[in-house]
Amino acid sequence: MNKTVALWLAVGWAGYAVLPWYAIDDGFFGFAWFDGFPTNIDSAPAILQVMDHGRAWLLPIGLALVAPLAVLWRGGAKPWAATVLITAGGLGLAYIVAQGFAIGLGGWEFGFIESAFGELSDRQFGMGYGALLVSGAFLFFLTQGLAKRGVINGDAFVVGSIGLVIALIAAFIVFPVASILISAFQDNDENFAPALFFIKLFSRDIWGTDCLTSTLTCGIAWNSLLMATLVGASTTVLGLAFALIATRTGFRAKKILRVLTVLPIVTPPFVIGLAVILLFGRAGSVNTFLEWAFAIEPTRWIYGLPGIWLAQMLAFTPIAFLVLIGVVEGISPSMEEAALTLRADNWRTFTTVSLPLMRPGLANAFLLGFIESLADFGNPLVLGGEFDVLSTSIFFAIVGAQVDQGRAAVLAFVLLAFTLSAFYAQRRWLGRKSYATITGKGDAGLHVRLPKRLTRTIYATALPWAALTAVIYCMIMFGGFVETWGFDHSFTLRHYTEAFSITTGLHGLVWSGAAWNSFWTTLEIAAISAPLTAGIGLLAAYILVRQRFVGKDAFEFGTMLSFAIPGTVIGIGYILAFNVPPIEITGTGIILVVCFVFRNMPVGVRAGIAAMSQIDKSLDEASLTLGATSFATLRKVVMPLLRPAIVAALVFGFVRAMTAISAVIFLVSANYDMATSYILGRVENADYGLAIAYSSVLILVMLAAIILIQGAVGTRRLSRRDTQQFGLEGGAA
Repeated sequence: MNKTVALWLAVGWAGYAVLPWYAIDDGFFGFAWFDGFPTNIDSAPAILQVMDHGRAWLLPIGLALVAPLAVLWRGGAKPWAATVLITAGGLGLAYIVAQGFAIGLGGWEFGFIESAFGELSDRQFGMGYGALLVSGAFLFFLTQGLAKRGVINGDAFVVGSIGLVIALIAAFIVFPVASILISAFQDNDENFAPALFFIKLFSRDIWGTDCLTSTLTCGIAWNSLLMATLVGASTTVLGLAFALIATRTGFRAKKILRVLTVLPIVTPPFVIGLAVILLFGRAGSVNTFLEWAFAIEPTRWIYGLPGIWLAQMLAFTPIAFLVLIGVVEGISPSMEEAALTLRADNWRTFTTVSLPLMRPGLANAFLLGFIESLADFGNPLVLGGEFDVLSTSIFFAIVGAQVDQGRAAVLAFVLLAFTLSAFYAQRRWLGRKSYATITGKGDAGLHVRLPKRLTRTIYATALPWAALTAVIYCMIMFGGFVETWGFDHSFTLRHYTEAFSITTGLHGLVWSGAAWNSFWTTLEIAAISAPLTAGIGLLAAYILVRQRFVGKDAFEFGTMLSFAIPGTVIGIGYILAFNVPPIEITGTGIILVVCFVFRNMPVGVRAGIAAMSQIDKSLDEASLTLGATSFATLRKVVMPLLRPAIVAALVFGFVRAMTAISAVIFLVSANYDMATSYILGRVENADYGLAIAYSSVLILVMLAAIILIQGAVGTRRLSRRDTQQFGLEGGAA
């Protein structure tokens, strides 16, 4: 452990004495800060900020870095070593945070501090890489000290992982959300007004029940709750049907079916809404045909609850499928064979053995569908009509004609309450039962054939849905090759050449198309954020499933918090939190990466929890007994069995970074424009052809990326004769 302390001590001193303490305007990796370094006030390290530039408030940070030297000098095994590390790490980290918030661009940020210490003539900017390294060093001094005290059985890796995830959640989820929610208790002049919060919270437009007694609509909270419940249940059923067909039947077109189930997740959200309107709208293809064939007058039935439900099912069923396919694959055939031995028929085996073992996956799939529906604003914006939901109401409260940030914060509070309730219901349903079916022993059994009536049911459910998905995407692809979608269907390649043309110049190829800049930026941001999303999400899942510690429930809720808040609110929260010191990252690519990582992390967490719940803990214990560390056990034993969850997390992280719009619209800048914001601009200018052409290119790129991810990660190998066998007979089907 002394080597670890020495490593982090070196990292801390490098941050304090070598690297720039404050953020660099032109970017750290632009290296323009080398000019005048290290004496220039803008790029000087902390030690020179104290000595040459009078920023004495940074001196205690250096003193806190001196204390851990005693641990190395006198021996880390001494009883007092843990106390030194905990004290230095805890106080050092707390001081960095406190001084960062206390001193800003205008000096003291709080009046009571100025009254106590007098006016401060200096100021400071956002923290840079030097401050980041020192903060990381203090964090791991703290966790190393706790491990020396015997926390989590003295496992330094686990304690450090918990500390790292908690720090990241606090900085990039809790802090931005708190910045928004604080405004719920403020009036328009930012004065504290708690009474106003309760007036807004219990208003009739949120909780009204007029729809039960009249033709008026219900409150937006009830509308959102109804929609989320319908979407969560229906996407879970569809996802399970597709997962069963893909893993437990002899369906010959499984690869095509898998592509169709994944297509909606690789599509910008508003494109599905537009396609649904052109198919089922008043002047859509279906209504036009019904009027021509059966004289049925076209209506606007698609606008409102039916349209939102349909579009969200198209968009979110792939999430349920990605979560459930690993769970269905992981069920032990031997358990099903044991039921047959006890004279259970196929139907009873499925309902009493197979289905109960899928409960973690079903619960997580429903939870993700429920939360996604609450957070989605693209589809309700396009198809909502008079059916208002919380997400669109928040959007218009922030960017509408009458900006009311307090109302937006109150509505976000209601969303959090719904999410917390969903968490509680999920935990009560799962209970404390074990669902582990993957052990250290080989399983040479064969999966029992699905009951015939169940097979017919899942075919009747999934195949029509797959056909509808295919029609939707045929319309999307068709729209990029016509002059004007829905009016002039003359064939053209104009939209593609305008967006993605390539010419030659004096220095070679020139990416002259209008869409190239946003395309390359989006691809770069997605490629960086996807592995970070998967890594942090699966690490959090490992902590939640395998470890016990105080505050575990709050830890789990924190990992899902960003998923429950609409992207619009997350975007505003990031602007409020990260536009001023201590963390100034607005207008940079970093804020986009951070937003995507922590916005999409919950899918990795839930997929990891669902998959890890099936892995017997004895595998971990056997590895630890043989002398492996927790890190080696996670890397060599657990991770190979989590490949379906890894694929789900990587795919979702990459795809959502390519297709997100609600949060991104507030965070893009001239230097970092994303594909979806560019497409939305084309849609606002009624340039639907170019928008659809760009979307179709994104779809193809994301499909290629999914294939590459699947090939790179591979599949989980379980010791079974054939995980897709279905030939065993077990009585009446």
